[in-house]
Amino acid sequence: MNMKYASQNLLDSLPDASNSEVFERLAGCGEVMVERIVSRGQSSPEQGWYDQKSAEWVMVVSGEASLEFDNGEQTFLQAGDYVLIPPHARHRVAWTAPDQPTVWLAVHFPQER
Repeated sequence: MNMKYASQNLLDSLPDASNSEVFERLAGCGEVMVERIVSRGQSSPEQGWYDQKSAEWVMVVSGEASLEFDNGEQTFLQAGDYVLIPPHARHRVAWTAPDQPTVWLAVHFPQER
């Protein structure tokens, strides 16, 4: 039997993220990347702003998190919530749930500002 198209589950075989976030590339080509991120109580360092040249669509699949933007805006995310972050929108992870894994699905892609 050919298992070339066997399904997988984003929530299976979660890596241990108790010490640091785990980033796993799932698919992509060129400037497009799909990744799973697993967090457990992590946040970005105070000077840890992301400033990405690509847009990022990010969704919390399970768990909870809070994103902070350099304009002072904060966005709380729980399972099913997503946000589109434009290129060069400086942001950081302000908080992730410490008592359970937070699983993110992120898609990075080029986008005109």
